[in-house]
Amino acid sequence: MLGELITSKTRLRLMIKFFVSQANRGYLNGLANEMGESTNAIRKELNHLQKAGYLDKLKVNNKVEYKANIKHPLFDVLRKVVLKHLGLEDVVEKVLERMGAVDQIILVGDYSKGIDSGLIEVFLIGQNLNMNYIAQLEEKIENLIGRKVSFYLASKFLADREHIELYNSSNK
Repeated sequence: MLGELITSKTRLRLMIKFFVSQANRGYLNGLANEMGESTNAIRKELNHLQKAGYLDKLKVNNKVEYKANIKHPLFDVLRKVVLKHLGLEDVVEKVLERMGAVDQIILVGDYSKGIDSGLIEVFLIGQNLNMNYIAQLEEKIENLIGRKVSFYLASKFLADREHIELYNSSNK
């Protein structure tokens, strides 16, 4: 979906990196290594995104870091588009559809860092979750979004690793 609109794969990967979570940051060499791209390709796209106002450029300890500009009028829209592109909105929708007592849905792993690796790892937090439905759900969602999905069940989540909260029943 988004790949047809944004034809530069490097720009698309940067958009995913910065808009999947507003906490994600990166600097030129780190992004080039992470994405397996040349620093020139990354610099060019970072400059485009920064000039358009989508990214903020910060000086941190003699390094220039980039992060999403959360004050940009299109920030929320772009974040929703990126989540939809990755299929994360579909994951939340399908889980809540028939799971019942889900307290939280938490994204961990590569996608929480903005890396489109093809494996989406999701913690489902709640009591008495339907194991049979979850097993069927993985396959349904994988077919729907074209990415591998792994669900982990827990009664609580210890925030000792990088994560993004996709849903919280107490925030309704």
